[in-house]
Amino acid sequence: MATLLRKIGLIRLHNRDTEDPKHHHHHRSSQQGSSLRAKGSQKNSSNKPPPGSAGGGGCSSSSSGGEGSPGGHRSKKAPEPARQPAQPGPGGGRERPREAARDPGSVKESKAALGSGGRPGSAPLGPLPSGSAPLVPAGRQQHCTQVRTRRLMKELQDIARLSDRFISVELVDESLFDWNVKLHQVDKDSVLWQDMKETNTEYILLNLTFPDNFPFSPPFMRVLSPRLENGYVLDGGAICMELLTPRGWSSAYTVEAVMRQFAASLVKGQGRICRKAGKSKKSFSRKEAEATFKSLVKTHEKYGWVTPPVSDG
Repeated sequence: MATLLRKIGLIRLHNRDTEDPKHHHHHRSSQQGSSLRAKGSQKNSSNKPPPGSAGGGGCSSSSSGGEGSPGGHRSKKAPEPARQPAQPGPGGGRERPREAARDPGSVKESKAALGSGGRPGSAPLGPLPSGSAPLVPAGRQQHCTQVRTRRLMKELQDIARLSDRFISVELVDESLFDWNVKLHQVDKDSVLWQDMKETNTEYILLNLTFPDNFPFSPPFMRVLSPRLENGYVLDGGAICMELLTPRGWSSAYTVEAVMRQFAASLVKGQGRICRKAGKSKKSFSRKEAEATFKSLVKTHEKYGWVTPPVSDG
């Protein structure tokens, strides 16, 4: 019996000693590797980035979890906006966008509100009609009309009270802003006065039109008849006087004062009544007078109120 037991023990020792040691080592290593892989997979499952990110391992964007994950579980996640691609985070995960995508409709409404010059939600301003100019406020225009009317009414009253009957006024088509003024007297020692006596000319007729902003702008004044030469009377009946220009005008000037100045300039400039055949019967033209006056104003602005060169007329 003892001999049998010793043989059995020797056989077991022999079998144990004859087993491949590499097999034991491989089996033990495989068990340790399985344990380590199980622990590593559990650890990586918490840090594994969703598919579609830089660390997604090329997974399709339609799936959010790998089929070979330890639990085989798929988590559903809302699709990200196309305009804001996800950026990989420092830990391999995706960073959440700082602000949500804006609604396209709200963006358009904000731009429309800002473009209209108002606050969001306000109605946009309509465009001005094509070719339209800014209108003068009705209140200001009415005020200018009142100032001009009061001034001209006073002027008419003062002229009617003149004792020497130096000038007289007739309204053109009953318009308070368009006058025909008759100059009845000039210096009686002048050649012009002699011409008036010889030609039976009772007066020199002038036309004055008053602008909207009179008395702050000068009237336009021109000679109608008779046809004069020299005396600072130019083509069309235009009058070369500095006080009739915007630069030389003052709102303190009255119509009477302007007419007296004109009578003096006629004498000083050696004005004469034209007696040339044919030319004396030709009447002055308003259009020609306006063009001449604009030209002389431009010339005097360049050279001042002195005698300009002959080349400039």
